[in-house]
Amino acid sequence: MTAPHVLLPGQRVSLAMPDRDHLPAYHRWENDPGTILGFGTQVTQSWEVRAGGWEGQQANRDYPQFEVITTDDHRPVGITTLQIDGAVRTAEFVILLAPEARGQGLAAEATALTLRWAFEYAALRMVWLKVLAPNTSGVAAYQKAGFQPAGRLRQSGYWLGRPCDELLMDAIADDHLGPS
Repeated sequence: MTAPHVLLPGQRVSLAMPDRDHLPAYHRWENDPGTILGFGTQVTQSWEVRAGGWEGQQANRDYPQFEVITTDDHRPVGITTLQIDGAVRTAEFVILLAPEARGQGLAAEATALTLRWAFEYAALRMVWLKVLAPNTSGVAAYQKAGFQPAGRLRQSGYWLGRPCDELLMDAIADDHLGPS
């Protein structure tokens, strides 16, 4: 196993370049029932579809992904993604944590590191996300990382098979950048 290419070190987790060797783990996380519930997707994804999409994702500069690794042993525990709209210098944020890494406060740190990358390195003006309203732990992690409520999409998602609201949250560079 080669050492990860760490991009931004953190206290408990760091952001690193995604590693194709970890693709089976990413696929397992994406097909975990808790992930499917949290994303509201209601469907699993085959290995062939996931593996086939790998190269395209890594080549797309408007869709940077980061592997979230533990700082102590460099164990992969998640993925964060910025879906950049270059015309307006904004991005949608998405996070995926391994089932065994949830509930430990790692999402907030990984989110804050990704916001740091977005504002300091990618020079974005604003990052936004959608989260299902019943996902209260996700909402708390995003707020801890610096996202603020920005709106509500009524009945636009599903939670446990029932319609639910999606919350919009955003973070702007002015709230995260220090003096230059």
